[in-house]
Amino acid sequence: MQTEQLLLGQTLRFSADPFQAPINEAAHHESKGAVLVQGGLIRAVGPAERLRAAHPDARIVDYGAGLITAGFVDAHAHYPQTGIIASWGKRLIDWLNSYTFPEEIRFSDPEYARETARLYLDLTRANGTTTIASFCTIHPASVDALFEEARQRGQRLVAGKTCMDRNAPDGLRDTAQSAYDDSKALLEKWHGRGRLAYAITPRFSPTSSPGQLAALGALWAEHPDCLMQTHLCEQPDEIKWVAELFPDARDYLDTYEQHGLLRERGLFGHAIHLTPRERARLRDVGASLIHCPTSNTFIGSGLFDMAGLMAEGQHIGLATDTGGGSSFSMLRTMAAAYEISQLRGTAALHAAQLMWLATAGSARALHLADKIGNLSPGLEADLVVLDLASTPAIRQRSARAGDIWEAIFPTIMMGDDRAVKSVWIGGKKAL
Repeated sequence: MQTEQLLLGQTLRFSADPFQAPINEAAHHESKGAVLVQGGLIRAVGPAERLRAAHPDARIVDYGAGLITAGFVDAHAHYPQTGIIASWGKRLIDWLNSYTFPEEIRFSDPEYARETARLYLDLTRANGTTTIASFCTIHPASVDALFEEARQRGQRLVAGKTCMDRNAPDGLRDTAQSAYDDSKALLEKWHGRGRLAYAITPRFSPTSSPGQLAALGALWAEHPDCLMQTHLCEQPDEIKWVAELFPDARDYLDTYEQHGLLRERGLFGHAIHLTPRERARLRDVGASLIHCPTSNTFIGSGLFDMAGLMAEGQHIGLATDTGGGSSFSMLRTMAAAYEISQLRGTAALHAAQLMWLATAGSARALHLADKIGNLSPGLEADLVVLDLASTPAIRQRSARAGDIWEAIFPTIMMGDDRAVKSVWIGGKKAL
């Protein structure tokens, strides 16, 4: 029988969406709480005194005042852009041509892909991220590298080969047929293997011909349990370009819809400049919109309408979008989401809503809420322990807190990897 481990500290879990229910009903904080872990799963959550009495032989791991919560879930990232994060001064299309495409060409070298995959997963783990949905490059070896590294770590991962057959340089184009064939082979190799899941991945409509989009739509129809990830309505110049490339489409979303790439397991990154029709269709099919706030500000894309989209009933996840996003940290990403909401002049996002977005909300967006994203018995034991006094500035502010949310909020706004006290992946201490 596998050893029971009892993690002691403050605990934070959710029983409802705090955008739809009152905070005090949706979020549950225990100042002296515990999480029982066994066999890679969360077995119980509750007051420390009660769980210690019920499990006297459990191995104790005492985090003191550390806050134990679900590990962060990054719902949209580009691991091949690790090396070009924080590159100066470009907007989307120039960013791709100046930084992204030259870097992605390097992933034709399997060893370079393996080195970057290891570094990327080290960096994200150090920031408390335990699940990621990542684009790879057109090279199958780039997909193998990331999946294999995650497999060795026992880490949950969603990823896929990025498909592009036009408007990209030599060395970064495939074809409609090779995109289908490569994606199918990778899907059959990795999807459902351990904690791994495949996402069919057209980069975005400007770099995929109608024929390639149709081929990937056909592949998705053949494997409907897979996810599909892409980009949508990130910048006005991009939207104008799409209209020129697809003159018969009603709008940007229609370029996917016409080719079988719109339904509930679709993940649409950015989704900033949506038309009313696009918003209605995304809601009707139950697709997920992935908010990438540090990327949207860094590349100058615009201000995501969190309040309006949530009010419509959209499914929204949160993501770093590294390397267009300027940080590997989901704490920094939460802070940027808060700042964008403030700039839009809507009600300030509550700390509970931000924490939910980075955990349970993103898990729901990835259709993984039955596996990760919360402190709940039966879910996989992916956990992060936060030090709510990790720096002098945060410590002095949190010391004035009148409740747990006032104590957490300074870490959201000013925290970084120093706030990550420990990380557990699949029930094993990873940091």
